[in-house]
Amino acid sequence: MKKYLNLFDFSQKVNYRTEILSGLTVAFALVPEAIAFALIPGFSPLTGLYAAFVIALITSILGGRPGMISGATGAVAVIFVGLILELKDNFPGITPETILHYVFATVIIAGLLQITAGVLKLGKFIRLVPHPVMFGFVNGLAIIIFMAQFPNFYEKGTTDLLSGPAFWTMLGLTVLTMVIIWGFPKITKAIPSSLLAIIVVSAIVLGFGIDTRTVADTIAVGESIKGGFPPLSIPNIPLSLETFKIIFPYAAIVAGVGLIESLLTLNIIDEITDTRGSGNKECIAQGTANIFSGFLSGMGGCAMIGQSLINTSAGARARLSGITAAIMLLVFIMFGSSLIERLPMAALVGLMFMVAIGTFEWASFKTFKKMPTSDVVVMVLVTLITAVTHNLAIAVLFGVIISALAYSWENAKRIRARKTVDENGVKTYEIYGPLFFGSTTAFAEKFDIINDPSDVIIDFQESRVADMSGIEALNKITERYAKVGKKVHLKHLSKDCKRLLANADAIIEVNVLEDPTYKVMAGK
Repeated sequence: MKKYLNLFDFSQKVNYRTEILSGLTVAFALVPEAIAFALIPGFSPLTGLYAAFVIALITSILGGRPGMISGATGAVAVIFVGLILELKDNFPGITPETILHYVFATVIIAGLLQITAGVLKLGKFIRLVPHPVMFGFVNGLAIIIFMAQFPNFYEKGTTDLLSGPAFWTMLGLTVLTMVIIWGFPKITKAIPSSLLAIIVVSAIVLGFGIDTRTVADTIAVGESIKGGFPPLSIPNIPLSLETFKIIFPYAAIVAGVGLIESLLTLNIIDEITDTRGSGNKECIAQGTANIFSGFLSGMGGCAMIGQSLINTSAGARARLSGITAAIMLLVFIMFGSSLIERLPMAALVGLMFMVAIGTFEWASFKTFKKMPTSDVVVMVLVTLITAVTHNLAIAVLFGVIISALAYSWENAKRIRARKTVDENGVKTYEIYGPLFFGSTTAFAEKFDIINDPSDVIIDFQESRVADMSGIEALNKITERYAKVGKKVHLKHLSKDCKRLLANADAIIEVNVLEDPTYKVMAGK
């Protein structure tokens, strides 16, 4: 129970003004994002807004990273496009309402999978993501955020750029927003510059009656963001194996994408704030939030790097900012929809442009000549895959795999053998570097079986047998020596290497020398 006593960070010094103002700014930024993401699979704006409220509130209370903001996201919304297409193929004539029930069930199952990941403490594995992959992820996400704002410069319902005064008005107000966000902190940090920019630009537009795009222009005809408290929605779908087979793969993808994006965002906020969050706790919080989202008419989601950066750049460090953002979002839905729909999109676009600029790791350009070529390639590839496919999970997994292969290749080249013959004619091969699947070929080439004496020692004081491929390589070497009547002895095996040999006793039989004068290397 102790770990839950500081659930609301009572021991942490909280700047209430900063937290509340930052949360209000985030709430403004959540509105157009939630609406846009809901429209990707064709849902009502309220489906995205309800998800943003529920997920932001629960993760802010239970999450492992105070100050991080979660809500409805594009990475999760895109997954439902495939689910909807499959549902329409399997059930011709299915109604939009029934489709939503399948979506809610998918989100609930995804939440259960995320909680399972947290209970099994799988969150720690995100720490294995290499830094070049992190750079690529962040840069790709910055490009996505930046590019996602351009449709606001199009004529409504088309891909044609605004023309004439409409274009220049939109551009001018966007630039004004960016200038305020950039310049105001140089004067004072008493109020978040992002919030001030939204207030000033909105006041100019509403006060002078300027004709420009508003939040209402992002909503389909006949739709509105006005609603009540998220209604309870028990998924009304057939409880059958066929249903499970349809929705489970999508639930697994939602869970995986949500956790990868959330845990990577957690790492980024950790670096910015020079603190450390709990990945496993965040897994459980994300899962709980998605379960509640599914039962409260929401489309699910995960951490949002853009809104998290807005929050932390304004100075928020505690849970209060996220709770404030969620509550204010609900207030907008229930009581302030008419005002929110009149907000100029230029103010929100300018804010997100600044988020994109701040998100991009400009320092990564300086590393091109300092980092190994393989790391640079990984970083660029992850950036491109993230930006082009918008599939963050695939981009990160691809980067991790390429990084692992590059690491294996480099380590495979490091295996060496120093050869000595003692006064008794015993030849010793001192092995340097790890013996694993990538280095077995080079290892085998080190031995002169025909010309070696009858007794050969392979010394692993500076090496380790890392896997079963290494065991098999030893097996083949001893077999080759045995065929010509020679014996192999192994020295200085670490404890974990000996365990591998013991487990492989059906495969290999060699003499393991025990010499008390030698220090056995402990397994790492």
